[in-house]
Amino acid sequence: MNIPHIRLLNQQLVAPRFSDVHDLVSWMGMLQAQEYKMMRWAVGVRLKQPSMEAFREAYDSGRIVRSHLFRCTWQLVAAEDLRWMLSLCTEKNKSAINGYLAYRGRTISEREYEYANSLIYESLVGEKSMCKDALLARLAEKGFVDDAHTISIYLRRAELEGLICSGELDNRQNTYALVEARIPPTKKLLREEAVALLARKYFRSHSPATLEDFVWWTNLGMRECREAIEGIRHEMILERYEGKVYYIHRDCRVRGYHRQTIMLPSYDEYLIGYKSRHHVLDEKFRHRAYSQNGLFYPVILEDGIVVGNWHPRGESSFFVEEFQPDITDAFGRYRQFFQLE
Repeated sequence: MNIPHIRLLNQQLVAPRFSDVHDLVSWMGMLQAQEYKMMRWAVGVRLKQPSMEAFREAYDSGRIVRSHLFRCTWQLVAAEDLRWMLSLCTEKNKSAINGYLAYRGRTISEREYEYANSLIYESLVGEKSMCKDALLARLAEKGFVDDAHTISIYLRRAELEGLICSGELDNRQNTYALVEARIPPTKKLLREEAVALLARKYFRSHSPATLEDFVWWTNLGMRECREAIEGIRHEMILERYEGKVYYIHRDCRVRGYHRQTIMLPSYDEYLIGYKSRHHVLDEKFRHRAYSQNGLFYPVILEDGIVVGNWHPRGESSFFVEEFQPDITDAFGRYRQFFQLE
């Protein structure tokens, strides 16, 4: 079993099957979207024909949205998935925020959050979209002023409660809109149904993967994740490799791989979507791909293996001087994608 090759196929990084941005994001379940510009390339690199215009249309129309979800980090998701995903991760994320604030010697009461949410709602009601600077200015007009970091906590909490999500795409900064105005009502799922759906989305797009990988990706409990996998067990193929059990969803491809040099954005699912990354990254080069405090860098893949770093300015560096694959075509795809920006 060649794990890197199969993952490249199912993550749509080789021989992608999708032309529609929404359909791709829905297939992936969620795409890490930590950096506002790089998240666009996380989508573009997975499309049949990378198109910034197509990304902007899907984002501006609200067919895909960006919000804080699992692991309390930024993710891109299909709009219809936002509410049920929030139902799975909100309480754990609230606890994480409270713990973070306590570590910094700060507390925010539920009453304070409710007050902030009321002002955020008043500021955005009737607005199709508002950039972050304009929203902060409007909040300040209403007397709600705090340091930038604490304000970001209030905004994150409003996202977790399903009050706000991303608005239209801005070239420079985050935008916000009310969820009720941006996303039509969707059917509520029982928690068991939602976790099973999450497992299906994960394993069809990230296979081969382990239970531990799924736990990492979702930040849900081990028991709940195990039960979710058992709930879709009839959809899975089990493979034992290096003493571990790997799950491959029946909708996955295991054939069709062809060698290709790929430039991945920072925080890409190909790395961040798994607890263990040893299949694609030599441990001695780990610090070149991501840091101890959770920073993930843009990397170059050759035959599914991380071999170097790149920068949007056109710079590149390789881990082994003797091995420097030609990245001209890969850079060309990236530049073409952003040519209208």
